[in-house]
Amino acid sequence: MAKTAVTELTDHINSIRQEAYNEGYVAAMRAVAEFSTSRTAKPNATATKPAPSKAAVTKATAAKPTTATTVAPKRQRRPQVKPASRQTRRGDNARRITEVMMTLPNHTGPAAAIKRALAKTGHDIAFTSIRHGLGQLQARGEVSLAADGKTWSYTAPAS
Repeated sequence: MAKTAVTELTDHINSIRQEAYNEGYVAAMRAVAEFSTSRTAKPNATATKPAPSKAAVTKATAAKPTTATTVAPKRQRRPQVKPASRQTRRGDNARRITEVMMTLPNHTGPAAAIKRALAKTGHDIAFTSIRHGLGQLQARGEVSLAADGKTWSYTAPAS
């Protein structure tokens, strides 16, 4: 008996929620339709109208599709592409890191020193990108990581 009372209560709560959702949905679609057909926005146009009844909600949702679903969206203009001279190419970060490491004392330094030197040349590169570039250079044998795990040293490229 207790289970049936709880089940009935749950069903009643769910039906109230569904009814409130349907009423809100219809009101929102009406507001969108009114806004899209008017030239100027009317901020409180829906606040003065009475709430629709449950019968009106079911008629409105079943009778016709909403105007929001039938109107095609406007096409967006594509942004212009930057000139080719400004675009970074694949491998640019690794080349810039190599050039900067050549300017460091003893061709050695931590990633923070490399980042500061890159910023001085006008290239603000994130630490993750610097670390990725150093990993690429390490795979090629151009840089090596010191025992402390923080300092990178430039070595002659492996031939």
